[in-house]
Amino acid sequence: MAIRHFRRDHITKPIHRWARGALPSLSDTEAEALNAGDVWWEAELFSGNPDWRILRRVNPPRLTDEEQAFIDGPCQKLCRVVDDWQVNRLTADLPKEAWQMMRDEGFFGMIIPKEYGGLGFSALAHSEVVRLISARSLVAAVTIMVPNSLGPGELLLQFGTEAQKDHWLPRLADGTELPAFGLTSEEAGSDAAAMIDTGVVCKDEWEGETVLGLRLNWAKRYITLSPVCTVLGLAFKMRDPDGLLGETEDIGITCALVPTHLDGIEIGRRHIPAGQMFQNGPTTGTDVFIPLDNIIGGPNYAGKGWMMLMSALAAGRGISLPSLSAAASALAAHTSGAYARVRQQFGIPVSKFGGVQESLSRLAANAYSLDAARQLTCVGLDKGRALAVISGIMKSNATYRMRDALNDAMDIHSGKAVIDGPNNYLSEIYKAAPIGITVEGANILTRSLIIFGQGSIRAHPHLLDEMQALEIEDPSESLDVFDRHFWANGGHTTRTLFRAFGRAWTHSLFAPAPKDAGAVGPIYRRMSRWSAAFALISDFAFLTLGGALKQREMISARLGDVLSELYILSATLKRWENEGCQEEDLPLVRFTAETAFDKISECLDLVLANLPARWAGWVLRAVTLPKWASRGPSDRLTEECANLISERTATRERLFGGLFQGCAGEGIAKLEKAFGAVIDCAPVEKRLRDAELSQQQALKAGKITEAENDSLNAMNAAVQAVIAVDDFSPSELAKFFPGLKAGRKAVKPRRSQKPTKEAAE
Repeated sequence: MAIRHFRRDHITKPIHRWARGALPSLSDTEAEALNAGDVWWEAELFSGNPDWRILRRVNPPRLTDEEQAFIDGPCQKLCRVVDDWQVNRLTADLPKEAWQMMRDEGFFGMIIPKEYGGLGFSALAHSEVVRLISARSLVAAVTIMVPNSLGPGELLLQFGTEAQKDHWLPRLADGTELPAFGLTSEEAGSDAAAMIDTGVVCKDEWEGETVLGLRLNWAKRYITLSPVCTVLGLAFKMRDPDGLLGETEDIGITCALVPTHLDGIEIGRRHIPAGQMFQNGPTTGTDVFIPLDNIIGGPNYAGKGWMMLMSALAAGRGISLPSLSAAASALAAHTSGAYARVRQQFGIPVSKFGGVQESLSRLAANAYSLDAARQLTCVGLDKGRALAVISGIMKSNATYRMRDALNDAMDIHSGKAVIDGPNNYLSEIYKAAPIGITVEGANILTRSLIIFGQGSIRAHPHLLDEMQALEIEDPSESLDVFDRHFWANGGHTTRTLFRAFGRAWTHSLFAPAPKDAGAVGPIYRRMSRWSAAFALISDFAFLTLGGALKQREMISARLGDVLSELYILSATLKRWENEGCQEEDLPLVRFTAETAFDKISECLDLVLANLPARWAGWVLRAVTLPKWASRGPSDRLTEECANLISERTATRERLFGGLFQGCAGEGIAKLEKAFGAVIDCAPVEKRLRDAELSQQQALKAGKITEAENDSLNAMNAAVQAVIAVDDFSPSELAKFFPGLKAGRKAVKPRRSQKPTKEAAE
């Protein structure tokens, strides 16, 4: 005890004094954000010595029979009545049949419990629905996403009064009320705390009585479903200048329910986000009065809006956009693999060209790993955890990876993908990719500040405890608590240093891995090595930069990238084991691992090169980054991954499942038909090449049968239907562009093609 007192008074005390000035203090908004979220597997990765048993004990993703029936029934039915080409070019809205179906089948109430008339679906089921519909129609998917993630429903479930739940949730569940949520202001985007939208406490008439309420004024934009919503969840700064509620004038950010039929509200105007005609637009309100009871959670939740938003966003950000991104990435991989096999140049499929194989391998591995991360995150959410950091990882990384996947797909499809038309299955989602990167927290902000900023404080074994100790007002108590946590952190850092050194210099040979990991054991060991390096470098970044780390966004972004790569790779390993350790899928796991380790090595190298404390950079480089470096996937591994989606393989079936069956649209249906025909006819074509005979010569010589000849003809016709692109007459174009004159006669193409059914209509 005496030793501890001596340590505290003579060693810790000056460090405590320095830390109070150097380490970042927690603002009210930061504290609320941290308290709104839970930590899970990311905390193990931050520890520097992850316990792989925790990850492996996580239950595999499972849908209930009811949830699966909904996906097989209403979801497929909805997919068959929506067509984004028609919506985006002709009608500017979903068909009435789709709107009614979404109401009748409960699409707007997936997260609402059954006792309130909703479907009561799990996060996984919610994700699977969005994923399936996104593969067919982005407009329909976004329309369903918002009420189930960003709308007032999530806030009511977490914070609403019983009276609010009883009134609003059944009406939201059956689509009687259509919600939107107004957060982004004209002046405040990512900096939501800077909004100037106000709610002033006052008395006014409400339903024939004088009541205490709020006079609201707001100007929001980019609000999805705003043009058609009947109830607006509104975030604003609440003020009480006349002291009607107490002595506090600036109460803070508050969330309330505002029926949109009230006087002073302007609705109906629309934005056009990247050519996508889902309902999105501005909303303004001038001197709109609501009673205090319309505050979500009632008057007791006045000023707690930021905490509420952080908690609600933690769920939605981990489901909606990651699910859409997983669908788009799967679409890119699925179609690119098939098209590269169908399309020939120089007499061979383009899937055999090395340059194309590089893109195909990235597409295949990305589709596999991204969906793995989606599944793992949903399982965590279904355990009741508010995964604030992981949701940030998923939102930013999923949308970035979606964009990369679509770029690769466009490169492979080339001219096929740049000609718009009803048979182009890539262009609409390609144009929409920036939307996901921008909304629900801009990715630049999420990557630079949130993932590592929140993650380092919330997931670190000791850092939050140290920071909270520094916030204690009583100097003696603050010192005592800080002393305990500081030396615990010191012990942790020392152990991590030796782990990082040993694992780096033995090339992960003795790093921990599950005993029964088998073929992926080396990947587990290398992850243990990089987790230790990440934890050590993170500690030194805080030690040497202190509060200045907030301003060194490029450093925090790179550390956030490392955490993201470790999480997604963890999910990839988990998926592989969940699915029975399929040998055929192992190249995708290895490709993901090699890509991740290459990225991690690069990021940590750049962090060390840019640490202001150069001595720390030199020491840490010697400890964590010996000469040998990760080189990324080999050419052989790249070729293996490319072949998995460009040939008829069990992996291809597992990777895409029933995602594109029955609801994928005519363009993909044509592609699937051609892909199957090319694979089936491959042995016959090889026979022709070996014999150096044309098809007609082979038929005359009896080298192929009549049936085989018919199959070849059918294959060629199917391939031509895929390679063909849409074209339009002046009269057809006039439907899309009313200002275009339709009088000029169309020039007949040399090879006439039948107009598509969609174009004719």
